[in-house]
Amino acid sequence: MPKRQLKGIVTSDKMKKTIVVRVERIKEHPKYKRRYKVHKKYKAHDEKEEYKIGDRVVIKECRPISKDKAWRVIKKIVKKVTKKVDEK
Repeated sequence: MPKRQLKGIVTSDKMKKTIVVRVERIKEHPKYKRRYKVHKKYKAHDEKEEYKIGDRVVIKECRPISKDKAWRVIKKIVKKVTKKVDEK
């Protein structure tokens, strides 16, 4: 069975070799059909301590590493930023 992968934002990097990742998803209300955001925090293993607060990362499910840490960071998501230059 393939392991789950989630995308989220790092909210804390104060622990040794551990980061907290906030993952958001959209739910739909069963009766009113309105969509709303819900979020959950996951503790993920960061061996080299290279990820900082605000980074967008991909985490992957793995065997339990500690009491409440069963996720591992795979990679950082880098958005390409293109600047528009107005020529006059």
